[in-house]
Amino acid sequence: AFNNEMYNEVLEDLHAAAEDDHTVVTAITGAGRYFSSGNDLTSFAAVPQELEGRKQFSKIKGQRLIKFVDAFIEFPKPLVGVVNGPAIGIGCTILGLMDVVYASERATFHIPFTALALTPEACSSYTFPRILGPATANEMLLFNRKLTATEAAARGLVTAEVPHDTLDTEIWPKIAKYAQLPKNSLIYSKALVRGLEMELLKDLNRKESERLQERWISDEVFNEAAKFLRSRKK
Repeated sequence: AFNNEMYNEVLEDLHAAAEDDHTVVTAITGAGRYFSSGNDLTSFAAVPQELEGRKQFSKIKGQRLIKFVDAFIEFPKPLVGVVNGPAIGIGCTILGLMDVVYASERATFHIPFTALALTPEACSSYTFPRILGPATANEMLLFNRKLTATEAAARGLVTAEVPHDTLDTEIWPKIAKYAQLPKNSLIYSKALVRGLEMELLKDLNRKESERLQERWISDEVFNEAAKFLRSRKK
């Protein structure tokens, strides 16, 4: 799950990869059975219940989210997702900001925002309808639909679905081959493909964060987080 430490580590790694002259293509994958299980909801249990405590918690989370998502929006080099298992929450929404996404047949894609009394993040309120089409995106964003890897590939969120047992042997050599391409040509080509949307996405990132900061101080969110944490203990 994404906790403070993981957010900071991913940010540092992205900045280092962007600045490193020897890095041509950057790939992100998960360790273990999951690509990502989403945000660490245990942080809600430690928040003071008075309004000022919630506001401080919300403000810090909102500022961190803006920086984190901006790093994906502004990343100048090709960014490849290698989804080795379930991608939930922020682990799913960031895929809409990547350039190419490969997925294991065991991968699933789930953004249960409204089930947790939350709202979209990582520009998914724009990228998912654009990539998946409004019908599927709205089922995911509003009604918590979970996509299989086959469905995600058919609708364009995933570039290719790969048998789980051959994910590593098939995809990493492919990425290594991409990394042999001329670096500046890739950077300039990505800038042309992505450049028109960059300011739109950064503006939306802030609007989504503002709405989430409102949600993060609400009783609705704290009640749903508590219910979720209780369900995990059963």
